[in-house]
Amino acid sequence: MVAKPKRRRFTAKYKRRILAQADACTKPGEVSALLRREGLYSSHLSSWRQARELGELAALEPKKRGPKSKTDPRDQKIAELEKQLAKERARRERAEALVEVQKKLASMLEELGKDEEP
Repeated sequence: MVAKPKRRRFTAKYKRRILAQADACTKPGEVSALLRREGLYSSHLSSWRQARELGELAALEPKKRGPKSKTDPRDQKIAELEKQLAKERARRERAEALVEVQKKLASMLEELGKDEEP
């Protein structure tokens, strides 16, 4: 069984170190040797440099993979609370209906009791 390859994740510290080493290279072929030694591609360097120029230190951190959340956590909480409120309203309406039935039954029994008395 062949092991599934893992995607490499680079820390911001590592990216900064590699960028510093690449910037220190002065002779032709030194950057290529650095990339081969570290097992990196030139596209890594270019994207990391671009992020550094934009001043986005957070951009140097590895990004979370997978589908992005489509809803705001606050929207999820609101939906949950609205669902809970709807349940409570339905429960209250059932209780009120039950109380109404009990009142009608009590008044009917009272009427029957009056009819039986001579």
